[in-house]
Amino acid sequence: MKEIYNMLKRENVRILPRVENWREAIHVAVQPLVDGGFCESRYIDEIIKNTEKLGPYYVLCENLALVHGSSDQGVLKRQMAVTLLREPIKFKEDGYDVRVLVTLAATDPESHMEALQAMSELFSTPENVEKVLNAETADEIYDLFVHAIDE
Repeated sequence: MKEIYNMLKRENVRILPRVENWREAIHVAVQPLVDGGFCESRYIDEIIKNTEKLGPYYVLCENLALVHGSSDQGVLKRQMAVTLLREPIKFKEDGYDVRVLVTLAATDPESHMEALQAMSELFSTPENVEKVLNAETADEIYDLFVHAIDE
């Protein structure tokens, strides 16, 4: 069984209409992992503090942010969450528009690599990015992520 099935649970995938600002984006992106017991609520605050200090280091490209902190900032178990925003958010004024927030709770530097590979595969073609951005349901997004490595 591929590791992505262990790293991304269906209940951690959501679609939201919009958020007010980048801080709210962090809150909504991390909250499923807090609710599921994969990280402490302080993980949200730590990522916000990291962002205030270092900038939005997790915004990878147009439409995609890999929201994460370090394992000692409240991570309990490894897991991912995916949040699709219908309206984009900017994490800095001159930054990319972001609509997909992939939140990572990693307990070590290696065990989540296959899941990141699946995400990389999924976002390597404009067609796949469009499929995620235009998904009607969270189930569609979940399926796109877990099957990304199959193709």
